[in-house]
Amino acid sequence: MIGRSSSPPRFNRRAFLRASAALGLGAVASPAIVGEALSSSGELNYMGWSGYDFSALFAKFTDKTGIKINFIDQPDQDSMLAQARLAAQTSAADIAEPSIDRLPGWVDADLVQAWNDANVSLDSYDKAFLTASGMVKGRRFFLPIVWGTEALTYSVKEAPLVYGTASLADLFDPRYAGKVTLRAHSALAAMGRVLEAQGKLPKPWLDSYKDEASMRQLWDLALAEAIKHKANVVQFWSSENDAQSAFRTNGCTLGLTWDSTGLNLGPDGFGFIAPKEGAFGWLQGYVLLKAGKNVEQAHEWARFIATPEGSAAYATAFSANPTASGAIDLVDQKVRDFYHKAYPQDAESRIWWWPAQPAWFVALRSEYADKWRAA
Repeated sequence: MIGRSSSPPRFNRRAFLRASAALGLGAVASPAIVGEALSSSGELNYMGWSGYDFSALFAKFTDKTGIKINFIDQPDQDSMLAQARLAAQTSAADIAEPSIDRLPGWVDADLVQAWNDANVSLDSYDKAFLTASGMVKGRRFFLPIVWGTEALTYSVKEAPLVYGTASLADLFDPRYAGKVTLRAHSALAAMGRVLEAQGKLPKPWLDSYKDEASMRQLWDLALAEAIKHKANVVQFWSSENDAQSAFRTNGCTLGLTWDSTGLNLGPDGFGFIAPKEGAFGWLQGYVLLKAGKNVEQAHEWARFIATPEGSAAYATAFSANPTASGAIDLVDQKVRDFYHKAYPQDAESRIWWWPAQPAWFVALRSEYADKWRAA
């Protein structure tokens, strides 16, 4: 069983940009491939996120390698894990794409196997993302692909926010009654962090991720306070499509959403900004399923997506930040401009990385989210 490992390191994205530019693309060529022969045929069954268009990227990989990608889209991490359990009995999936804080649940369920370090081009990654959180007993179970945040999407006209005063507490402000969209469990964590900032918790909010007793004590307080403000919520979202439709069709003017939601809604008059408490940070990557049949093809995909070109193309499609060295220089300009605007001043150094969330925590977290939705 994996223990509660450290969160991804805090770092300054502007420094990361400068360092990547200084390296230049020629300095980040992938190392020689060893261990397994290059795949030139076959297929890869890839379980990933719905709501994004990866068709051009998949086509490029197929043209380069001859490997066909069968994409199995899932709306959220709980669904992805549940489907992986079913796939384990049929070998229906080879890789999946959780965030690193959810890795303990995959390991505890015995669904994953270690990647072959010699065959995944580790030198191509920015070392800040090859965190110890992805290692279990000295073996690598997680390969990073993109990182991003969950923060405040807002209507520029109806709910204007400015960095430094924009707060997670705005989500629960009565002036936004019937105008807010939230992901239930994330918003309960947001309420917990608000209560902590106000000095209303008996212990640090992070303690709720350490043991069940602390979790129940702190989440009971967050839930009770959140229920008082449920009139603010017009829709709970669970997927990228849900979040966008909350604003486009259900009249939301404010929400706690993924950064991709804020970027995609930009042309419709919405902005995205980090709250003064710090945006929720996530690091997403690949796990290799133990029941997967196409292991060689999975490693070839990992090598491809760790190149600057592959990493940048994926990050652009996902509206997030790449993890390969040099990739940020190739990301679409609108994505780079979006992140600069969303994280001004000290916002990047204040990112609050999601802690490791083992299976017992995720189960309880879901219970609390259900109680809030049903209240």
